[in-house]
Amino acid sequence: MSLFRNPFNADTRLACACGRHASPAEHDRAQGLDAAQDRAVESAVMRALFPQDDLRRRFLRAVGSGTAMAAVSSIFPLALAKEAFAQSTGSLEKQKLKVGFIPITCATPIIMAHPMGFYAKQGLDVEVVKTAGWALIRDKAMSGEYDAAHMLSPMPLAITLGAGTSGAVPWTMPAVENINGQAITLAMKHKDRRDPKDWKGFKLAVPFDYSMHNYLLRYYLAEHGIDPDTDVQIRSIPPPEMVANLRADNIDGFLAPDPVNQRAVYDGVGFIHILSKEIWDGHPCCAFAASKEFVTKMPNTYQALLKSIIEATAYAHDASHRKEIAAAIATPNYLNQPVTVLEQVLTGTYADGLGKVIKVPERIDFDPMPWPSFAVWILTQMKRWGQVKTDIDYQKIASEVFLATDAIRLMREAGMTPPTTKDKTFSVMGKPFDATKPDEYLASFKIRRT
Repeated sequence: MSLFRNPFNADTRLACACGRHASPAEHDRAQGLDAAQDRAVESAVMRALFPQDDLRRRFLRAVGSGTAMAAVSSIFPLALAKEAFAQSTGSLEKQKLKVGFIPITCATPIIMAHPMGFYAKQGLDVEVVKTAGWALIRDKAMSGEYDAAHMLSPMPLAITLGAGTSGAVPWTMPAVENINGQAITLAMKHKDRRDPKDWKGFKLAVPFDYSMHNYLLRYYLAEHGIDPDTDVQIRSIPPPEMVANLRADNIDGFLAPDPVNQRAVYDGVGFIHILSKEIWDGHPCCAFAASKEFVTKMPNTYQALLKSIIEATAYAHDASHRKEIAAAIATPNYLNQPVTVLEQVLTGTYADGLGKVIKVPERIDFDPMPWPSFAVWILTQMKRWGQVKTDIDYQKIASEVFLATDAIRLMREAGMTPPTTKDKTFSVMGKPFDATKPDEYLASFKIRRT
């Protein structure tokens, strides 16, 4: 059972008993927002009094949160602080929003925030709209039909640069939705062709040209001496259509988001060759994205929406919640998948399609931090494969699109531990990436278009 009551189940035909709201549902949303604001103030005060995380945690464990806040109230005007915070918090410029999503597990925080009440807790009435493909998501977001959207991490960068669109439009990515959570899946007929060097002539699919899937697949192939543009065919296929194409023998495999990989195994048409975390452990995939115009013209609505998603991400990060979440998002209006398929993805205990049950708890995780170094790496791959042909200011674009400052503040309010460093280092297939030297990194690859 969810720890969050679903306010959309309230009987809206009756007036609120308190007399201040039009319905019990509206009352619940207001109460949820008030409680969230109170927790934000309490958290800020506790962090100010106990700036050291370990000391603060020991104190709270020793006396309990209720006793702790009572003690703080005796020496600090907590009630006045809460009142002042409530008065300073601006009203929502827009309450009813549309957020587009693709039905994959990468979108888990954006999707689960609806049935599990995270949007309503911030006073928002969000319609999450299932969408057929990434090009449609992009077009509906850019036209304003969607207020915000579930996007692939490279998409806000591409939109900002005007890559693949009719013109550049400033876009933002204030939160990563998931890390890891993808795989290379091959048709069963290839179970004895596990060496990528033997894949010449393969037809492979990715969900979109501007996707981590495309860049990771190309990287993986190139590291094995396969030119992704001449030795194989890579085509874009929307995730909901990938398994059907594999079954019909239209493709030999794909690097896809889940639950596509696990559904191919479930249906007996494919096996999981490797997880994407074996290429780059901790890589970003999907994200919450919105136009710069939405962020600047509706700042209070933007903050409420982002906070909803970061709190949902924090909840999904806890592995003990994964089965509950799988049940919540399996329904036809969300992912429309068997619960067992989603549980295998979200818990990391899964069948590989070759007769083994494998346990990888980190198969997918949920971490909202939009590290600027992630953006710089993505930009190097856009240049590597000819999607961006001009010189670019990597650091400037990364900081303007990946809004790390907003994420850090709201992660703290959501009870997560935000990073203390300004950027993150990582390696891809054993090769370290230095975000301060992107052009040197790009020049180091033998197989590239530029």
